[in-house]
Amino acid sequence: MPDYEPIVGRYLTIEVAGEACRIHVEEAGDGIPLVCLHTAGSDARQYRHLMCDPAITDHYRVIAFDMPWHGKSNPPVGWRDREYSLTTELYKDTIMAFCRAMELRHPVIMGCSMGGRVVLHLALEQADRFRAVIALEGADRLEPYYELDWLHRPDIHGGEVCAAIVSAQVAPQSPDEYRWETLWSYMQGGPGIFKGDLYFYWYDGHFDDRSPLIDTDKCPVYLLSGEYDSSCTPERTAATASRIAGAKATVMEGIGHFPMSENPALFRTYILPVLDEIRGAG
Repeated sequence: MPDYEPIVGRYLTIEVAGEACRIHVEEAGDGIPLVCLHTAGSDARQYRHLMCDPAITDHYRVIAFDMPWHGKSNPPVGWRDREYSLTTELYKDTIMAFCRAMELRHPVIMGCSMGGRVVLHLALEQADRFRAVIALEGADRLEPYYELDWLHRPDIHGGEVCAAIVSAQVAPQSPDEYRWETLWSYMQGGPGIFKGDLYFYWYDGHFDDRSPLIDTDKCPVYLLSGEYDSSCTPERTAATASRIAGAKATVMEGIGHFPMSENPALFRTYILPVLDEIRGAG
């Protein structure tokens, strides 16, 4: 018999900023909803290992979706006439529209990289909607260290150059199989999508002056950073945690910028205690 994974995929259409967006979503497990947000330029395949882990899915309904323009989700109708650029408001509106469409009640939300940044916005502005937020490789303030224009040019292969950029963010100890699995999804990204996501990640998503306003009694905040992440460094994560009273920060040894996909076995040793703590808090 085929060895089927427990992951179920389907499509739904949600309205974001007045436009219909066809969204691909995958899920597995039962229990507390756990919404997972992928990194810039990639898609929800990054969370497949969590969805196949009974230690997680026995207690959590793990849900991961491709943002519009990403993976198996379509861009809005008329996409060819515009340049994709992810703003903070558009990002938040997309996530909240998805949660409403899925009728999720008080979910945990976990995001990585750009997803790790936006969950901090949600903890501040939507604290009553979420049981907790988990920011993987997420900080309230980042400093761009390369220009974006050359990421989308007609004389280079966009997917390959994006994968080349992020390859340095994978820890050297991460298994080769999962390193290349992580990079493969970047190689398949749509033209200009990584660049458009980085507008939010590098420029539009800053809010460190408001970080002290996050109330962790209402919405607990967990920050996990890989020691080999040179984008959202452990130092930036620690600085973010210092501005959020009650936030819990962890540096993950032997991990880079893509913990859930580059080294799933090691990542689970860090994420399981967090999920157990959230579940135990009721």
